Amino acid sequence: MLGCIQQLLPDATPAEGASCIWNPVFLNSSEDEQHFVINPIFNGGTGARPTKDGLSTTAFPSGVRTTSIEVNEATSPLVFWQKEYTPDSGGRGEFRGGLGQTIEISHRHNRPFIVSKMFDRVQHAARGRAGGEAGSCGAVYAQTDSGERRALSAKGRDLIQRDEHLILQTPGGGGLGDKAQRTDTAHVRDLTNELVTDAEQ
Repeated sequence: MLGCIQQLLPDATPAEGASCIWNPVFLNSSEDEQHFVINPIFNGGTGARPTKDGLSTTAFPSGVRTTSIEVNEATSPLVFWQKEYTPDSGGRGEFRGGLGQTIEISHRHNRPFIVSKMFDRVQHAARGRAGGEAGSCGAVYAQTDSGERRALSAKGRDLIQRDEHLILQTPGGGGLGDKAQRTDTAHVRDLTNELVTDAEQ
């Protein structure tokens, strides 16, 4: 849709973003006597705007927000070990795409749990516009403490084993314009804030 709008309003249309919210449902497995169901919402990045960077971990166009991690942990036996921006996930450009986030979750009592999901943007990244680069795709996998990874489908139900952590990486937004036109000030700010890792633009 944004591609169509861009043909009419080329100077007022953002690049593609993560588009959909990631709202997994977490619930207990048959091995767990503590019954629980929670449905948090996680967002990816929006596309870069005509004169500004995209918004990180922000739903668009819905504007949906989620409950705090503290509430999710208080109402379930899950622990959220990590919830932070994913560096380099926003597409490069004169204006950078918004960043996605990385979320790491396990069971507090070392028990398996179930995740049900309907995620998009895991195979088709948000495209950049006018020379801007695409944002990163999302990813879903389980990982053991030793670092062994097990890829999970973006849709359907999976059982996270007792020795695994669930990792969700939401998609980043596309960039807008040639990255060579990005100002040094903006690039240094990104490096300082650890939004990008490459010192080269």
